[in-house]
Amino acid sequence: MDSLLNAQTVLSTLDATLRVSTPLILCAMAGLFSERSGIIDISLEGKMLSAAFAAGTLAAITGSAWIALAGAIVTSILLSLLHGFACITNRGDQVVSGLAINVLASGLTIVLGIAWFSQGGQTPALASDARFMPFELPLIESIAQIPFAGPFMQSVISGHNLLVYVALFAVPITWWVVYKTRFGLQLRAVGENPLAVDTAGISVSRLRYKAVMTAGILCGIAGTYLAIAQNAAFAREMTAGQGYIALAAMIFGKWRPVPALLACLMFGFLDAVSIRLQGVALPGIGEVPVQIIQALPYVLTVVLLAGFIGKAVAPKAIGVPFVKER
Repeated sequence: MDSLLNAQTVLSTLDATLRVSTPLILCAMAGLFSERSGIIDISLEGKMLSAAFAAGTLAAITGSAWIALAGAIVTSILLSLLHGFACITNRGDQVVSGLAINVLASGLTIVLGIAWFSQGGQTPALASDARFMPFELPLIESIAQIPFAGPFMQSVISGHNLLVYVALFAVPITWWVVYKTRFGLQLRAVGENPLAVDTAGISVSRLRYKAVMTAGILCGIAGTYLAIAQNAAFAREMTAGQGYIALAAMIFGKWRPVPALLACLMFGFLDAVSIRLQGVALPGIGEVPVQIIQALPYVLTVVLLAGFIGKAVAPKAIGVPFVKER
């Protein structure tokens, strides 16, 4: 009986890991596109937060999850274009631009939320019809009868909403685009040596704009997930630093899709475990304060980036504005 309970606890923790990791995976892939092109993207947090607000607002007004998703993606793309206009067109400081977008999103979502809904910056609670709800994969009941693999498929892989699977598929698609397509080759080249790309007759600015717009699409999906899939409304500051954690995961993964995915799953696992440890007394320690448990993912971020990731070589041209030679 105890072993059965332990197995069920492990499966439910892994299930929670996937759900918690979804916005991290999407934002990490977004950051990978942007930074592979040479544009530092600290604004992942702000774009995801703005997209979450747009999704929660449109879902509350229209009752359609798909309209909310489209609106969230458009909102995130517009912020990406703003970031591109500052950094690519006007060759501004990329870190300052990203932080400005984060501050703008943090304040504007609260102000608009209070003005429109008078609920302290939150959007109204959503009915299930206005959300992306979990569903069972086809034939999962038959697969569940298979020893070991069956319960894993039923408890961990199945039973999620559509955007969880979108996040998982985004990783191999990102790998294929970055490493197996002409656009991916140009993307990697412009992040390493934009002058050589320009000499070949390819527009550096156009490539970088495409990269940041792709990042905007992925951040829009991540924000939608937070507001109308994982939750039933937008709440103020609901991203809670997940954009920064996704950026750390991407760096931990050394700007590569699969290692970045594993880093996101690691952060998600720690977050899932921390939720389960709340109120639980550990042998020889007692009940751990909730604040310490909630801080674990952020502490891990700092510890890993402080020197436990080995040598992470960023694209050579990252953060350097490109000036076309006359």
